[in-house]
Amino acid sequence: MEWEVVIGLETHTQLQTKTKIFSGASTAFGSEPNTQACVVSLAFPGVLPVLNQEAVKCAIKFGLAVNAEIAPRSVFARKNYFYPDLPKGYQISQYELPVVGKGSMTIQVGSGDKAYEKVINITRAHLEEDAGKSVHGAQEGMSGIDLNRAGTPLLEIVTEPDMRSAAEAVAYAKKLHDLVQWIGICDGNMQEGSFRCDVNVSVRPKGSEKLGTRREIKNLNSFKFMQQAIEYETSWQIETLEDGGTIQQATVLFNPDTGETRAMRSKEEANDYRYFPDPDLLPLAISESDISAVKADMPELPEAMKARFEAQFGLAHYDANALTSSRGTADYFVATVDAGSDAKLAANWVMGSVSAKLNAEDKEISASPISPRALASLIKRIQDGTISNNAAKQVFEAMWTGEGDADSIIESKGLKQVSDSGAIEAIVDEVLAANAAMVEEFKAGKEKAFNALVGQAMKASKGKANPAQVNEILKKKLEG
Repeated sequence: MEWEVVIGLETHTQLQTKTKIFSGASTAFGSEPNTQACVVSLAFPGVLPVLNQEAVKCAIKFGLAVNAEIAPRSVFARKNYFYPDLPKGYQISQYELPVVGKGSMTIQVGSGDKAYEKVINITRAHLEEDAGKSVHGAQEGMSGIDLNRAGTPLLEIVTEPDMRSAAEAVAYAKKLHDLVQWIGICDGNMQEGSFRCDVNVSVRPKGSEKLGTRREIKNLNSFKFMQQAIEYETSWQIETLEDGGTIQQATVLFNPDTGETRAMRSKEEANDYRYFPDPDLLPLAISESDISAVKADMPELPEAMKARFEAQFGLAHYDANALTSSRGTADYFVATVDAGSDAKLAANWVMGSVSAKLNAEDKEISASPISPRALASLIKRIQDGTISNNAAKQVFEAMWTGEGDADSIIESKGLKQVSDSGAIEAIVDEVLAANAAMVEEFKAGKEKAFNALVGQAMKASKGKANPAQVNEILKKKLEG
């Protein structure tokens, strides 16, 4: 039997506010345990939650970015469950009436000829508070509770079960990760827990419309682990069913050391949480003027910027897509062009040498040792014929390691291109005189002989001759 995997994601996005969602306590990461746990987060008797307006603006921003419905009226509810890191005994969340309704995102999966686009539908995005954190092993035989994170604002983004492979799920998660950083609502730091994904996985016979029983893989904070977890879970479910077993709905954890998932507990249904509207919080009302004010503060979105790059700079669709994969990359490219670089050359360098170096050193583009202005100065020297493309690569390497700016490196390494036509003509004459056999081969119709002669001329000039001039002068002399 052929099987089909069905995947949906729930992503907890920590909102980039200075204070918590229902109190004025700080959300700064890395403080000593329990130093940011205020009386509101701890549910002391008599305290009342007050909604953080910035968290609401973040939710509206996200809704606008994915063309979603933004509810004029949404309601906060109490999600009741017992856990040591949940001091109130309930989490304030949204259930029946979320702030953001149906929307969608278009993802690109794969690369090259096998690449394809797919629309992933977003069911909802709702505001809620985070719980605290259980710390195991801080003291031998004991666990501790750190409530600094309790009350931190989250936007939980839920998709339809639209993904059909681990590759699609990872492509969606990466696109969402880039988007929330692009619009400035989340710092995207997965190691600190700012962006965490729960992945619902089920399998069904190919062609069936009925969904299989799902298992939820909790708190994945790495795209690599997400890929591994989905692939393992899919194989496990298929093997279980083919061996005559059944899948029990459950919450599972992924162990990156073994590459396996294991059941943690049976999966709760919504009614297990006994949701009811929080009596301490009024319904959240969002007016058209509220939405308009947030819209006016929105940055240009990736899709719009991609279309502009194609129209304004004449970039190919693939190049425009790559350059708008993150806000940092797009800003770096635009700054390079604004500093006087040719747009297509800037695109090639940003997607090529710059990206390769950053990937090799596991750096963000904001940490590039070559600024956009410095890269533009290098590209200008290619444009005006001062250096060849090969010499430019040497200059780039030296700039990356901090040896100086483009002009000083060109001067110190003697990389300036020879563009004097008289000097190049003399080199070409010497090459023709020394390679009579190649000249005869060219005249007999062998085009490869021409390339060989160009190579000899470049070698004779120690790579400094302007290749375009070498080609032009050589062609004139051979055809004259």
